[in-house]
Amino acid sequence: MTWLVLLNEAAGSRPMPAERVNAALTGAGIAYELRLPTTAEEMAREVVAGAEAGRPVAVVGGDGTINLAVDALMGRPWPQPPKLAALPAGTGCDLLRTFALPQKIEEAASHLLGDTFYRIDVGVLEGEWGRRHFANVAQAGVGAAAAESAPRLPRRTGRARYPLAFAARLPAFPRGEVRLKVGEREHRGPALAVIIANGQYFAGGWNVAPRASLNDGALDVQIVAASKWEAPRLVPKMIKGLHLSDRTMRRMSGGHFELECDSPWPVECDGEALGNTPVHGAVLPGAIDLKI
Repeated sequence: MTWLVLLNEAAGSRPMPAERVNAALTGAGIAYELRLPTTAEEMAREVVAGAEAGRPVAVVGGDGTINLAVDALMGRPWPQPPKLAALPAGTGCDLLRTFALPQKIEEAASHLLGDTFYRIDVGVLEGEWGRRHFANVAQAGVGAAAAESAPRLPRRTGRARYPLAFAARLPAFPRGEVRLKVGEREHRGPALAVIIANGQYFAGGWNVAPRASLNDGALDVQIVAASKWEAPRLVPKMIKGLHLSDRTMRRMSGGHFELECDSPWPVECDGEALGNTPVHGAVLPGAIDLKI
């Protein structure tokens, strides 16, 4: 099996040199062809073309690069789930953390060996801004506002980008009244954020959804009902995955959801800003064969 490897050279606080990717893959004994798309559009075309040719495709980058690949692949039907892998190179590769895979490419490259794949679900969001697929975690509310601001911070801040952006956006962010329907269950009340998780980690290692599974046909949906003054107390719990028992948290799980807010909230997925609420979405079961 020969991998089509696509490197996002712009991912991360420091660009990933092609020489380092070549050394890691060669050292792990991987059969591969390396290409360097120069734009997001070119990356998407390469991903789809590789899958159409029946090739397994590996993207080198962070969660945003993985999101781009997943969204491109899910833009069309497939007789069999396309084969995809990820190698870490960005500011965060949280999808890989769910599988306890290394965050250095030299250590992660060997997981491309063998022919065993893990069939995962993919989430899809829809709003006035269009339709977007995601593999890992989506948010609406203050967390999405932080994701909007994080890319404007200096690249040298690395994994600290999101926490710094969160701290900056929280004081002025309006707590809203939400109506959330997940499956047949409904929740109404004040909240700061709603988290829609397929994977378990986001923001560079926060264990935000410790009960989420990538192959259960459901999204793990959490309502953060904390006040702005309570939120800083909740953050350390979220990082460790201990927040679900907190009195300010509500959790539901289901195959589809609808979210409305009394004032427009920003929406993001896998770190990519999309637009504002209202938003609805669903899970696409077993949509991709992920190499782990």
